[in-house]
Amino acid sequence: MKKIFILLGFLLFTGSLFSQNAILKGFTYDDSNGETLPYCSIQLVGTSYGALSDSKGAFAINKIPHGKYVVKVSFLGYTDILDEIEVTKDGVITKRYSLTPASTTLDAVQIQGEGQRREQETRTSVVSVTPKDMSKMPSIGGQPDFAQYLQVLPGIISTGDQGGQLYVRGGTPVQNMLLLDGVLIYNPFHSIGIFSVFDMDIMSSADVYTGGFGAEFGGRISSVMDIKTRDGNKKRISGKIDMSNIQSQILLEGPLVKLKDNRKTALSFILSGKGSYLEPASKFFYPYVGEQGLPYNFWDLYGKLTLSTLNGTKLNVFGFNFNDKVNYSSIATYKWNNWGVGSNFLIVPGDVPITIEGALAYSKYICDLDDKQFTPKTSSMDGFNFNLAFNYYLGKNVLNVGVEAVGFNTNYTYYSNFGSKVEVLDHTTDMSVFAKFKYNFRNKLLIEPSFRLQYYYSLGQASPEPRLALKYNIMRNLRFKLAGGLYSQNLIAVTSDQDVVSLFNGFLSSPVSNSLLPYTMLNDADTINGRLQKSQHIIAGFEYDPIPQITINLEGYFKNFSQLISANRYKMFDNENEFIWEKGRAYGGDITVKYDNKGFYVWLVYSLGWVQRTDGVVNYNPHFDRRHNVNLLVSYSFGKRHSWQIDARWNYGSGFPFTQTQAYYPHYVPTHINDDYVNANEDVYFMLAELNQARLPSYHRLDIGAKKKFFLGERNSLELSISFSNIYNYKNIFYVNRISNEVIYQLPFLYYFGLTWRF
Repeated sequence: MKKIFILLGFLLFTGSLFSQNAILKGFTYDDSNGETLPYCSIQLVGTSYGALSDSKGAFAINKIPHGKYVVKVSFLGYTDILDEIEVTKDGVITKRYSLTPASTTLDAVQIQGEGQRREQETRTSVVSVTPKDMSKMPSIGGQPDFAQYLQVLPGIISTGDQGGQLYVRGGTPVQNMLLLDGVLIYNPFHSIGIFSVFDMDIMSSADVYTGGFGAEFGGRISSVMDIKTRDGNKKRISGKIDMSNIQSQILLEGPLVKLKDNRKTALSFILSGKGSYLEPASKFFYPYVGEQGLPYNFWDLYGKLTLSTLNGTKLNVFGFNFNDKVNYSSIATYKWNNWGVGSNFLIVPGDVPITIEGALAYSKYICDLDDKQFTPKTSSMDGFNFNLAFNYYLGKNVLNVGVEAVGFNTNYTYYSNFGSKVEVLDHTTDMSVFAKFKYNFRNKLLIEPSFRLQYYYSLGQASPEPRLALKYNIMRNLRFKLAGGLYSQNLIAVTSDQDVVSLFNGFLSSPVSNSLLPYTMLNDADTINGRLQKSQHIIAGFEYDPIPQITINLEGYFKNFSQLISANRYKMFDNENEFIWEKGRAYGGDITVKYDNKGFYVWLVYSLGWVQRTDGVVNYNPHFDRRHNVNLLVSYSFGKRHSWQIDARWNYGSGFPFTQTQAYYPHYVPTHINDDYVNANEDVYFMLAELNQARLPSYHRLDIGAKKKFFLGERNSLELSISFSNIYNYKNIFYVNRISNEVIYQLPFLYYFGLTWRF
């Protein structure tokens, strides 16, 4: 802690030196609700001085000469602000700009704003998602959802509608980090793969990094999903009530202490709850799916209090409780719960272009699987995470430094093949420091080197991780970008590759004892360096805007997974190792084409990829290796105030690898010396063919939807929606019971209808 204060003092002192030039700094806000407005353009008219506000709405323009200026603040869909300022001495000028939503939106404003952001940010292998983007999806289940939208992003593979997991450019779900306002979430997606735990309307934005992410993120070796939630409305009570035939949602937000120009602080809240009644509703609306219906149930709660000041400083306190339950009586019952509490803050010192942000939270995750085919399993995980970062704005350049600590306990309980109960407990703490500097050379070349030192205290191992991102603006409409780095983690998943699809999502930290983990790969002389899972990324690509309404993004990637830990598929006896080392690699490319003009929106993604693994005995493709993946999203809004909207999404994915069942045989294990083994009933066992040598049929599905909005006044509206999924009722495989050979398919043709009242 002493070192943190020394670092803070150093930054403040350095900031005071730089502040000998005039600095214009501040925040941009949405005047309708007091929410920060990111990525606004702030320009001194007639000069080259300007900046974009960042994801928190903060901006800073340094080294402004003395004189009179007109500050122009603009953002898509909002009325421009023109503000006259006069710089008469060195120092800091602090401003708060609140933009008013405009009644009409000019396409030129949108094109200029998006183009400016693409030129001033590296943004390699990252897609920013907003509620507006998600609203262009067919409203499957009554409301668009983050989980649905993730599946149309480049490099992301979903295993399906039921039990769906997300695999990002060759990484497994446990190798994906999901942050909610800086807090780790261990299972953000429900077992029915079209729903996440988040209400779309509480989200401000989400940055999805499919690889090559910077040093501000650590502890995962594949991808990061960084979600920011909104503060509650600081000016009035507002919210929504949403009801559909399978789920309902409610959101309420407003001020406890209103935001006013003559008041230094404001206090607001936001509450969100949603839940499904899919299991009973499906028996009524979809009788053709079978007597059991669709046995998925969930409910999610989220709440946040925000204390904010006029200069941008704020404190958030929040809590969440996410639940999921599946009841396939003939196959398995499965449930999980994730709850937590936390706080994050943003401090804006008045005299230097610095912001200080941090988070502290505790959460617990527990899941249970009662498998009718195999033995029951339970996994739980609880712990804390803390982070603190300093952001120093040097005009268009930014310096970020920070510290982070994560501690958690894991408990995995299962039964061996011989019926004995096995319980694995572990406690671990990870600590890290990082630094990142973004240098903008005349809006032509952006270089973003960063470095993270990750120390795994429980393993006694440090991992230095240099990273780099850059962008070169070849022309205004053509840009080259590159990113890469070293990554590590000590969290592992407990899954079985004997399952065609697995619902269970358990966790362990990297085992420490030699009895659990060998140092070398099976039948391989390669030495493993330490006990961490490690990867190295390199991603390169081009952005091209042939005309202002079209953006084409082309990226190629290579991920080398130099150290991986996997469940020991060769284990036969209780005294054998639970885990083995593996190596792997993932490589391929994505092309994304986006067209957006006058209410017509097209998003087309094609991904080509290969994923390979070796354990020293066998080389194989893991069960999520999908060679081809296509997503086409089309949306069209029309009518007065664009009150009508029609959406369609088509997805195609080539078949996943799986291990075939080779043979069945009877087997009896006596439990007592006096057992009547002659007349006792035998169990049916099976033998597996070579690992993942077969392929499932291709997956494809077409969804369409329509919405009509009725405006009941300035702040009230009703929206009617109807949507259809799997229009041509294609039978995509979900699960195969190896004993009975019963096949369970993904979702059939389903229809949804809903009503949303916003006030």
